[in-house]
Amino acid sequence: MNAELKEENPAMNRLESIDLVRGLVMVLMALDHTRDFFSDAILGYTQISQTSAALFITRWITHVCAPTFVFLAGTSAYLSTRCRNLTDYQLARYLFTRGLLLIVLELTLVRFNWTFNWNYHFVLMQVIWVLGWSMVVLAGIVFLSRWAIAIFALVVIAGHNVFDSFQPIDFGAWSWLWTILHVPGSVEFLPGYSFFVAYPLIPWIGVMAAGYCIGPVFVQTERSRKTTLLLLGFVCVAAFLFLRLNNIYGDPRPWLPQKDSLFTLFAVLNCEKYPPSLLYLLITMGVMFFVFTLSEWNRLYRFGRPLITFGRVPLFFYIIHLFLIHATALAAAKIRGLPTDWLFHGFGLSPFPVLRGAESGYDLATVYGIALTILLVVYPLCYAYAQFKQRHREIRWLSYL
Repeated sequence: MNAELKEENPAMNRLESIDLVRGLVMVLMALDHTRDFFSDAILGYTQISQTSAALFITRWITHVCAPTFVFLAGTSAYLSTRCRNLTDYQLARYLFTRGLLLIVLELTLVRFNWTFNWNYHFVLMQVIWVLGWSMVVLAGIVFLSRWAIAIFALVVIAGHNVFDSFQPIDFGAWSWLWTILHVPGSVEFLPGYSFFVAYPLIPWIGVMAAGYCIGPVFVQTERSRKTTLLLLGFVCVAAFLFLRLNNIYGDPRPWLPQKDSLFTLFAVLNCEKYPPSLLYLLITMGVMFFVFTLSEWNRLYRFGRPLITFGRVPLFFYIIHLFLIHATALAAAKIRGLPTDWLFHGFGLSPFPVLRGAESGYDLATVYGIALTILLVVYPLCYAYAQFKQRHREIRWLSYL
């Protein structure tokens, strides 16, 4: 589709800009997951005292992924009401059922792709889990006015760090609930069986609600849309700089001067992701808004078609790329005659119970090469599935995948 046709069809332009940005962060996510399985640096990617500049930057740029996914899920929910003429009740039903599907997928297929086992003594709750529950919560609040939802989002995002000092043990028998809501940790649901909540629900439910509220920006005129997105980016970054440089509020760890100016900059940028602090969300969402502004440049569509394809089938991409990365790591270990136990119990970042040895890893340049190869393999699969979805819109369940 050329630029002239895009100008005649601004609605398509807006939707493709969302797919373009989502596709870009999916590529970054694939790089991050490849690093989990293949990097020779096992831990300490963002620990200033241990990391290198290249490893820190590689890890930090992937921080944009989760906020963008969750935010755009809310935005897409709003746009669905316009593109598909859904009532609030129909939208709520769709969000609720799709949210439950995502939770089931996290506990089954996604978990298997991470661990290559069906041993449920240990279950890891990650981004698909939090996407699912955030959709369930959004299904319950779409009946409110947009301003009420916006206030809810702002309070959850900006206010949750007030409760950083509270720990699950402070809530006694309800400690499991605080772990699910706010503090990453393990919850034993049966003797010998536990799940680890890597992504507590707060403030992610607020991020999705914020995406829903900003949905109307994407039905504005091109000039108004660009101006609004650019302004949102500047507001987020300015708020981050003011709060972070003065160590006022918004992250449990203050930054400190480091050995040189570059690593001092890293210390400023290095904010808490589990759960995401206010400052983490301000800087990553600020970057996201700037990327959105750039994505509106028509020439990008000519070069960004693969990203748009990835962005159209995000869940399909997520499931396929995880399996391929894990299977490739297993094949590489067998070819090299290295231990493979860790590939059937977890992955490099989260041992349960086996942590791989450093000899199984590769340098960062090789990790980038492997990630690119995975993307080249995944692309035709995503393209074929995207085309199938487009040709068979009458198959309603495809909208869930």
